[in-house]
Amino acid sequence: MWSRARRMNRLMGWAQGFALALGGPGLFVVAFLDASLLSLPEINDILIIWMVTKHPDRFVYYASMSTLGSIAGCFLLYWLARKGGEAFVRRRAGSGRLDRSAALFERYGVLAILVPAILPPPAPFKIFVLMAGVARMPVRSFATAIAVGRGIRYFGEGLLALWFGARAIEYTKQHGTEVALVAALVVLIAGATYFAWQARQSRRSSAV
Repeated sequence: MWSRARRMNRLMGWAQGFALALGGPGLFVVAFLDASLLSLPEINDILIIWMVTKHPDRFVYYASMSTLGSIAGCFLLYWLARKGGEAFVRRRAGSGRLDRSAALFERYGVLAILVPAILPPPAPFKIFVLMAGVARMPVRSFATAIAVGRGIRYFGEGLLALWFGARAIEYTKQHGTEVALVAALVVLIAGATYFAWQARQSRRSSAV
């Protein structure tokens, strides 16, 4: 247990040093790894805030690189699940967790990807990415959900860095979950409004 924690700390230290040395490309790689092969909770969030604090003029660049890296990493998981099917996901996630996630995914569709993409750890996210691959969600819908969710998260953290400077790191640690939940609630309301409008348009079309 202790050796595993030490390995994780070493890995997180490497990720931080790597991103700080390379700047935007480093953020891209760390976000890619976190979204796909590894789990580097909150490292990218802290790095964005720290780097935007040091270089406020690169705010859009840093947030964009993190968002693009996360999209690329999610697509790797998506394609692995799409090719491997449900058996592939079940071996990695476990039957109980998969069944619960599948029920949420079937009920909420795109929102089951978009909302977890906004929320910070320990909110589950990768399982819904895998479910999108198994369900063969349209690529455009999947990419849009990831881009919007991660964009809200990373650009929001960049804005916090612009407003609060280095204090944004502590603010995010203390209130990050609440801020993310508010953003997710806004997205849910917007999504529900859109679906209600779409259903009304369909009924009108059928009536005509």
